[in-house]
Amino acid sequence: MKVPILTYHSSNIDGNDYVTNNHVALAEDLHTIARLGLRIVPVARVVDVLLGEAPPASVKNAVALTCDDGSYFDWHDMKHPRHGPQRGFAGILRDHTARTGQPAQMTSFVIVSPEARAVLDVTCMAGRDWWRDDWWRDAASEGVIAIENHSWDHNHATLPRTVQREQNKGTFETIDSYADADAEIRAAADWLNVHLAPNRSTLFAYPYGEWNDYLVREYLPHYIHEHRLRAAFTGEPHPVEANTDRWLLPRYVCGPHWKTPDELESLLRGMRV
Repeated sequence: MKVPILTYHSSNIDGNDYVTNNHVALAEDLHTIARLGLRIVPVARVVDVLLGEAPPASVKNAVALTCDDGSYFDWHDMKHPRHGPQRGFAGILRDHTARTGQPAQMTSFVIVSPEARAVLDVTCMAGRDWWRDDWWRDAASEGVIAIENHSWDHNHATLPRTVQREQNKGTFETIDSYADADAEIRAAADWLNVHLAPNRSTLFAYPYGEWNDYLVREYLPHYIHEHRLRAAFTGEPHPVEANTDRWLLPRYVCGPHWKTPDELESLLRGMRV
């Protein structure tokens, strides 16, 4: 088992070429994946194999796709205020399926708090109310983009207040107590389970890709009966292998870990078995 998980951010739009636009990068990367004869599998299936709930052959020569934060750019075709029309991630995935006949699914790890997203829409995007959750149920029903947990409010530095008790914001390393972890992780899972029922949230991606020993060694493994998660994902650039810690699953991030189609091709060629 050696599965790379590729991660994108649909709000990363600073131009209209591969380096400056994750939408352009995703579309090009899907061509690369197909040309190399690799399959796209849901990240949940990678977790199934890791936990012994599916055969390893089901992820042989496979790639999984994720994205973070859960804005409108994941789902809708949008007109960026500076860089013009953008094909949403969902549309790019549908285009790939129509072109190749091979299904392509992505998992979006979403910031759950409606209040936090309303502020982040202003502080981190265009301030046009493009971070609502009114598309999440449609996405979960269609299956092209699965919705999973990226915390309650990301403990984001631009929020006036987060659920972190001491207001040590801008990092997830300070989520190091039961109260803070429960407010960021379990509360987010509860909200998703209520609003997207019958779909259930079982996967978590650490904000900023950051974790600490309390989360990995105490909260996540010992309180499964409360948070009901099966695995958690970082931003470390490695493939998922048979012995990978379920609470420290790695992901390659577009930009930091590869910047060109050739770099991605080199990365993926190393995963063939």
